[in-house]
Amino acid sequence: MSTPVTVASADAGKLLLRLTVGALVLLHGIAKVLAGPAFVVGLVEKLGMPGAFGYAVYLGEVIAPLAMILGLWTRIAALIVALSMVAAILLVHMGELFTLGQSGGWALELQGMFLFTALAVALIGPGRYAISRS
Repeated sequence: MSTPVTVASADAGKLLLRLTVGALVLLHGIAKVLAGPAFVVGLVEKLGMPGAFGYAVYLGEVIAPLAMILGLWTRIAALIVALSMVAAILLVHMGELFTLGQSGGWALELQGMFLFTALAVALIGPGRYAISRS
């Protein structure tokens, strides 16, 4: 049986994880909003997909991270962030998938961290400090 302190600590940890991954992904989304959609739209068109799919980056890097931060539809938002990271890896970083960076770490450690922490949030849920519990 969990003690109240343990439950409060777990909820605080869930909040910290949500805020961290949400805020860090959101910063990338804000940069894309400021730069405009041309780069991402061009990438998806080059792959033969409709350019409109490029606008999904705003869902995955702006709307979903904001929802995670607020704790609103957290599990769904986290899955959207994770899918966004998979798309980023496939569209932009495939050539680096099995390479190491100059410092010896995985070349995609940032994208990997975003992907797997978003999956962790999807699995554990938002905790008590959230607008909704799902």
